[in-house]
Amino acid sequence: MQAVQRVLKSGRLRAGRVTEDFEKRFAHAVGARFAVAVSSGTAALELAYRALLEPGDEVIVPDFTFVATASMLVAAGAKPAFADVHPETFTLDPAEVERRITRRTRALAPVHLYGHPADIRELTRLARRHHLRLIWDAAQAHGAEYQRRDVGSFPDVVCYSFYPSKNMTTGEGGMLTTSDPALAAEFKLARSHGEESRYHHVCLGFNFRLTDVAAALGREQLRKLPSAVRKRRRNAAILTHGLADTPGIEIPHVAKGVGHAFNLFTIRADPAVLGVSREEFQKTLAQRGIETAVHYPLPLHRQPIFHGCGSDQDFPVSSRLAETVLCLPVHPGLSERDLRYIISSVREIAGFATRRASRSRS
Repeated sequence: MQAVQRVLKSGRLRAGRVTEDFEKRFAHAVGARFAVAVSSGTAALELAYRALLEPGDEVIVPDFTFVATASMLVAAGAKPAFADVHPETFTLDPAEVERRITRRTRALAPVHLYGHPADIRELTRLARRHHLRLIWDAAQAHGAEYQRRDVGSFPDVVCYSFYPSKNMTTGEGGMLTTSDPALAAEFKLARSHGEESRYHHVCLGFNFRLTDVAAALGREQLRKLPSAVRKRRRNAAILTHGLADTPGIEIPHVAKGVGHAFNLFTIRADPAVLGVSREEFQKTLAQRGIETAVHYPLPLHRQPIFHGCGSDQDFPVSSRLAETVLCLPVHPGLSERDLRYIISSVREIAGFATRRASRSRS
């Protein structure tokens, strides 16, 4: 609050020195040469797509993710091609990607979903073999690592969101990171009406700037990010240990060699074992004061905007995830007592539900 107040008192609220300093600090933190701050994660995706794609280009995106990963392709004049996700990591499955590459494919847009990095090595190998660009969606992956390297350091461009639910926030905001100076320069032009100098516009652009007010908040959040991610990982470890072997509950998988940022701790509630729907399970947790969320209840191929882009048979993993995922609290503000309460509640509710289901089947 003090950092924001200093900017307010200065009277200089628009994107300026504080935003520039935030960009430099963020680039250094993730190991990229450049960081370009924008008004939202959605704006980051649109700028990345417009810079790297031509109208009509096809881009492979995961079928299980937030809509912006695909909808901003449409906004940029490109075409999303959906691929199924890996059943354990929930991120883009390289085998499915390879199966869906066509002569029209120009890029891959993998998502580090829930804070778990996608299979960067295999997806990069595929991209190089087929001469494709890579646009990484790291909206939920602040502080995530792949092979001891921050996910924000990988080419071609990485897009972040600073929405309030993320590991760090500016209220609303986003960031693009890259080590390509030409791309960074293009992003900076496009975020501010293509303005090269005062009232001299050299390309199509937008008002996608971040304010110094938001950047001041972002600098403080960035400073606290390593500690926040450590606490999220600690909380996730406690939840993982406490919920292991709970009937009908599948805990998050963490692939070897990755540092999960745990923006979300996402279990799978299997209605076939529990004997109740995910929604009923969620409602019972809410009655005990445990807030949960479903990210996401519809895979992209079922979204009305993408009607006709496939069936559940085409995307069996994402279709199943949409019906079973449930995000439990994992944020840094949780105490050990809170975590024990969450664990005992989930186990008790799951145990009661499975016993009841077993009796009804017998």
